[in-house]
Amino acid sequence: MADDEIILADLSDDELVMQMHDDLYDGLKEEIEEGVNILISRGWTPYDTLTKALVAGMTIVGADFRDGILFVPEVLLAANAMKGGMFILKPLLIATGAPRMGKMVIGTVKGDIHDIGKNLVGMMMEGAGFEVRDLGINNSVEKYLAALEEEKPDILGMSALLTTTMPYMKVVIDTMKEKGMREDYIVLVGGAPLNEEFGKAIGADAYCRDAAVAVETAKALVLRKHNQLTA
Repeated sequence: MADDEIILADLSDDELVMQMHDDLYDGLKEEIEEGVNILISRGWTPYDTLTKALVAGMTIVGADFRDGILFVPEVLLAANAMKGGMFILKPLLIATGAPRMGKMVIGTVKGDIHDIGKNLVGMMMEGAGFEVRDLGINNSVEKYLAALEEEKPDILGMSALLTTTMPYMKVVIDTMKEKGMREDYIVLVGGAPLNEEFGKAIGADAYCRDAAVAVETAKALVLRKHNQLTA
């Protein structure tokens, strides 16, 4: 129907941002890309476009995912639409030296090849303004440590979906302690068989039951870390 088709370019800035929140929610990648381009052409900074249109939209998606209103397929669609917008913004953000939330290295542990949950966390973290390096699946201690040395992130995220691979998280954390580098990083763990007690027992900073919780936890812990550093 041509009648009720919304022409994004005709909307005011505020209307366009609200529409982009809806389009993200519906996983409409092309519309998000168009919206980003319109805001930039109207003189919006890349950082404002990211935070007010994309991150704010993904925050709504994250909340509804946490509350069981949206499910994994919808969130993956929204995250994919977000990625389309990020692809346009990334070079502009780098060029303007925009502030970022922080940086995360994430990967599934050795012996485990599950990655849907991990991918979702990575996408949602990007959606929240974090830079994410995804190491994929089946990661050894050496691989994690090499990535930490290379990327100097704020956060290390580890995921496991098998009870047999869960203990490997402790191996990684213990090795970090031995090398005197545990205090340099926030360690978040997640995956279906894990729980709060397990997270505490292995010495992680937090256990995150899903991607929405991971984002909230990461934001809070990074903020606390920065405040401690400046105190």
